[in-house]
Amino acid sequence: MVVKVYGSAMAACPQRVMVCLIELGVDYELIHVDLDSLQQKKPDFLLLQPFGQVPVIEEGDFRLFESRAIIRYYAAKYEDKGKKLTGTTLEEKALVDQWLEVESNNYNDLVYNMVLQLLVFPKMGHKSDLIVVQKCANNLEKVFDIYEQRLSKCKYLAGDFFSLADLSHLPSLRFLMNEGGFAQLVTQRKYLHDWYLDISSRPSWNKVLDFMNMKKLEMLPGPPKEEVKV
Repeated sequence: MVVKVYGSAMAACPQRVMVCLIELGVDYELIHVDLDSLQQKKPDFLLLQPFGQVPVIEEGDFRLFESRAIIRYYAAKYEDKGKKLTGTTLEEKALVDQWLEVESNNYNDLVYNMVLQLLVFPKMGHKSDLIVVQKCANNLEKVFDIYEQRLSKCKYLAGDFFSLADLSHLPSLRFLMNEGGFAQLVTQRKYLHDWYLDISSRPSWNKVLDFMNMKKLEMLPGPPKEEVKV
């Protein structure tokens, strides 16, 4: 059964779900939700997600929202097929959950506020508050110092295996390394940078990036049509 993923290829949370499904070999179809026109806040979409956010998945009669809940669900569902994105032992699973919580509570909000200030607000005609951006960057420095210490001891956040904890960082790391202009936060830390190069080179993530770039091209205005003279 093909999983329906409601969201935008450009948005971080749907990307988190897509890369997880690709890692697990699960077929999916992205149902585009136009975030720029606030389609996610309209009555029809609120029937799917009452908080007006993306993504939502549908699999037959089953529906689920919140990206981290979705990736946990699919990782657990396909665990018996040799996919170990949540670890093998009880201790490994606990460490995956721990670092997923760190990503959600100590890291993601900082990057999210930077995205709002640098990308979302200007698109809406509002000025960026660069003081807020710098404060978030300063706090990220402290968070990444802790990551650096952790990654000096093991290859990935939860141990020596790639997990949901690593995967969940990919969309926001892409922003920092590219249009966010804060690559130095990662590159100046040896173990953090090595980790980023490792996880961002996974075929699953490159498929998401290719899909995102294809959608960007589709959204570009085409050349003006030549006037046909009769």
